[in-house]
Amino acid sequence: MTAGPEAVAALLGARHGDPFAVLGPHETAPGTWEIRVLLPGALRVAVLPDEGGEPVPARRLDPAGFFVARLESPRRPSYRLAIDWPGLVRQETRDPYSFGPIPGFEEMARIREAGSDAPRRLLGAQAAEAGGVAGIHFAVWAPHARRASVIGDFNGWDSRRHPMRLRHEAGVWELFIPGLAGGEPYKYELLGADGRLHAKADPLAFAAQHPPATASRVHVAAPHAWRDGAWMAARARGDPVREPVSIYECHLGSWARGAGGRYLTYRELAARLIPYAKDLGFSHIELLPVTEFPFDGSWGYQPVSLFAPTSRFGPPEDFIHFVEAAHEAGLGLLLDWVPGHFPSDPHGLARFDGTHLYEHADPRQGFHPDWGTCIYNYGREEVAAFLLANARFWLERYHLDGLRVDAVASMLYLDYSRRPGEWVPNRFGGHENLAAIDLLRHMNEAVHAAAPGVMTVAEESTSWPGVSHPIAAGGLGFDFKWNMGWMHDTLRFMSQEPAQRRHHHRDLTFGLGYAFSEHFVLPLSHDEVVHGKGSLLGRMPGDRWQKFANLRAYFGFMWGHPGKKLLFMGGEFGQEREWNHDAGLDWHLLEDNFHRGVQVLVRDLNRAFRTLPALYERDTEAEGFEWLVPGDAGNSLLAWLRRGRDKERIVVAVSNFTPTPRESYRIGVPLPGYYREIVNTDGAAYGGSNLGNGGGRHAAGEESHGRPFCLTLTLPPLATLILERVG
Repeated sequence: MTAGPEAVAALLGARHGDPFAVLGPHETAPGTWEIRVLLPGALRVAVLPDEGGEPVPARRLDPAGFFVARLESPRRPSYRLAIDWPGLVRQETRDPYSFGPIPGFEEMARIREAGSDAPRRLLGAQAAEAGGVAGIHFAVWAPHARRASVIGDFNGWDSRRHPMRLRHEAGVWELFIPGLAGGEPYKYELLGADGRLHAKADPLAFAAQHPPATASRVHVAAPHAWRDGAWMAARARGDPVREPVSIYECHLGSWARGAGGRYLTYRELAARLIPYAKDLGFSHIELLPVTEFPFDGSWGYQPVSLFAPTSRFGPPEDFIHFVEAAHEAGLGLLLDWVPGHFPSDPHGLARFDGTHLYEHADPRQGFHPDWGTCIYNYGREEVAAFLLANARFWLERYHLDGLRVDAVASMLYLDYSRRPGEWVPNRFGGHENLAAIDLLRHMNEAVHAAAPGVMTVAEESTSWPGVSHPIAAGGLGFDFKWNMGWMHDTLRFMSQEPAQRRHHHRDLTFGLGYAFSEHFVLPLSHDEVVHGKGSLLGRMPGDRWQKFANLRAYFGFMWGHPGKKLLFMGGEFGQEREWNHDAGLDWHLLEDNFHRGVQVLVRDLNRAFRTLPALYERDTEAEGFEWLVPGDAGNSLLAWLRRGRDKERIVVAVSNFTPTPRESYRIGVPLPGYYREIVNTDGAAYGGSNLGNGGGRHAAGEESHGRPFCLTLTLPPLATLILERVG
């Protein structure tokens, strides 16, 4: 093809949509080749044939930087370019426009294959080799763009230097840039279907600049010899539903800060956070989103680069170190994953190629009124494949142990937080988002197949049926669902003055009516200590002693209740102020006996949870729970029994939510024997009054509450007891 003046003008004006039709080697007559290069700002260009011979000077055909050299060769020539830049700088490089497409036709088309890892293998900035030459292959899905270019420091952010080839079979623009190294910042500049220029971060970037900078970074992952083989093998054999899952929810940027208020690095967090969580007996750490996000105040819930660990705490290699340190300590890591929405930042996914590519065009479907964010178009194959590949990526590339999926309810309902007329019904006239349902099911299938033993957890706040039921049975396929109803009800009860609690007793017992309809996690999450809600401690009534006693009793009730456990950082020592994402936790509070006592209690509760199978083995089965005293509302008191697989090794839990001690309180139990007091939240070590049962009680052979044996207990004020039958 000839390099006519119109084509050259389009290239120099960054308007040409098919640069390979003009640039690179072109045979103009049998055995005669033109090497055409566009290098704005270059002084001189020469072609260096690989087969030897003298350099061939290129003629400048346009003063803006269009050069042509002519070679005689019986075959397509292989060559390098020698470029003289101002300042006596000479660069020798391969011509990006001398290389053919990478990869093949059928492979590139796989980017729309649901559940495949093709998007993360084929798109983004990937280390590659073409014709024996190493470099970086860039590929971006932008089917409606009129022109796409890679821009970065390596080309002076000049979109004329590296325009890309459109792969029509996939709507992907690609370019192989030889000799490019890792660490380079870059973006894609797209001439959109709307006629406007869009400078976009790479949706498939594996690293990003530190905010507020918004460029992606080329990341060439060095081969890593993982040291967690034993952990991964044990995880694959396990079943989290039958295990003592206790989760420490953590925002890495505000768990603790360094000198001058700086962020701790992934390596520093590995050295401090992981031993701390391990010492307190948690089984997992759940990270608020670490997928790169521009705005600190979003806490990570408005991500832009879903494949890049945030650079706030270090490079991706250091995140791997953090993961390995957790596994070496016997801790699992869960990632808070956000497929429900994305921000409208200009460098992000919104109107990516000048069209509503990732989001719905209709704001009734594509705009979230609560958060001012965009909603993914889950029905578009490439968007669904992008999200599914991302879910797999974190579990496969970084060996994470599960995903907590954010805002599932907002995905499931087309009318979520919308008034009549503000939403579009599905094809059956209903309000269910059928495409989102398909996506969530595909996600659960894909991640469990790709990473055996991982867990998926839904933050789902409605009564949608079967969230944690198998897909084959009509469920969504999650392993667990957050029990938001339990959290709201019990916190409402705890906020009442003890004298009023008798009127709210149902808030403690109602949850057992549905506790086994799903596999539940009991969440005391970050959402409960923000937006004016105060801290957990601050929501407890009474004087200072009573506030701490209430919190301890509540934790005892929670750990004795069916369901896995989740506690947001700071709650484990009774943080007094509301969570602030811009500051570390108030660690100095641990100098106070009350705060230190709460921390010791959480450690002991986790130990009891881990060592008493009755508290976790049958968490999801009604047969694992039995009320002993459900209805003593007048005394704000309740007692219950927990069973594991060994029906003889039962646990009895009793909570007294008044400041009045109860002497000689009788509780019927089904089995005789000695019931050892494992936890008493009123213990002196926790800051309590140390009223209790001298280590335990024998069950007398007297009928009580319809059971053949009876425990007579001293119930401390504002306290929970956990007792194990030991024979």
